[in-house]
Amino acid sequence: MNTGIVSYGAYIPRYRIKVEEIARVWGDDADSLSSGLMVHEKSVPDIDEDAATIAVEAARAALIRGGLDAGRIGAVYTGSESHPYAVKPTSTIVAEAVGATPDLTAADFEFACKAGTAAVQACMGLVASGNIDLGLAIGADVSQGAPGDALEYTAAAGGVAFLIGSKDSEMVAVIEDTYSFSTDTPDFWRREGMPYPEHGGRFTGEPGYFKHVTKAAEGLLKRLDTDPKEYDYAVFHQPNGKFPTRVAKMLGFSKEQIKPGLVVPRLGNTYSGSCLMGIAATLDQAEPGDRIFATAFGSGAGADAFSFRVTDRIEEVRNQAQTVEEMLEDPIYIDYAIYAKHKEKLKRA
Repeated sequence: MNTGIVSYGAYIPRYRIKVEEIARVWGDDADSLSSGLMVHEKSVPDIDEDAATIAVEAARAALIRGGLDAGRIGAVYTGSESHPYAVKPTSTIVAEAVGATPDLTAADFEFACKAGTAAVQACMGLVASGNIDLGLAIGADVSQGAPGDALEYTAAAGGVAFLIGSKDSEMVAVIEDTYSFSTDTPDFWRREGMPYPEHGGRFTGEPGYFKHVTKAAEGLLKRLDTDPKEYDYAVFHQPNGKFPTRVAKMLGFSKEQIKPGLVVPRLGNTYSGSCLMGIAATLDQAEPGDRIFATAFGSGAGADAFSFRVTDRIEEVRNQAQTVEEMLEDPIYIDYAIYAKHKEKLKRA
């Protein structure tokens, strides 16, 4: 049974902080950071926003875009590394908020920045087996970065929801196949009770991101017997602008193929929503028949690769909800003091 995306929705907070503002506070070289990271600004959650509220907004957008009944949802899986509760699911909050019935399975996923794509794979299996009609897979984060840490320049807020189904008439993109590669690579972690994650320096790039993304991508290309030139678009996890640009070149994809989905320079790294956000931005522009190659990465470490084929239905649903580009427009810029307040970096006595 074919499975695919029957609808998608995204949510990005309007607040932004520029890299130069963060650098001003810590005395860093803003120009060097901005050009090196290929990130100019990042999204910041409002005071009353968290991973759950962002997931709800993205899920509502997906239901609106597809004109779908929430009662058909048989599974809700929310991937995040900033769930608001250590013990209480985000997914049950989402399910009730969007009007799904209690006759469903729900769980929260964690695998750093690829928890959202892991949720997609789980929904694919349940749909393909005939156990559920529609699965709701979400990647949403209000990602953390310690004050003055390198992560603070990119850790952003946002989320994306994909509704996964099997009816040919409903799919906006058929999932042709998926392939994963995972190892125990300690490049990034946050222990229980720690407010901010730590990163393993030299493990982040080569043994972390690049090894896993290339292995998953090459595995899927081999399985499908396809070549990068056979795809119209490509999306890779975006911790910054430099990494996806470099890995695309390593794999044989062009700058033109990744450009539509490379939203990180204006958004920052939305962690579990990062690769999904790139796919959503690409679907906002893709035409029927186009093929999209995508690979998500999660520290710890693993990567999920996907091949999508866009269908004629994209033309019907594309403009039924806000596009990623529309959500990136007209931002509200804040200074570091307001940013620190929004991110609760300052605590009342």
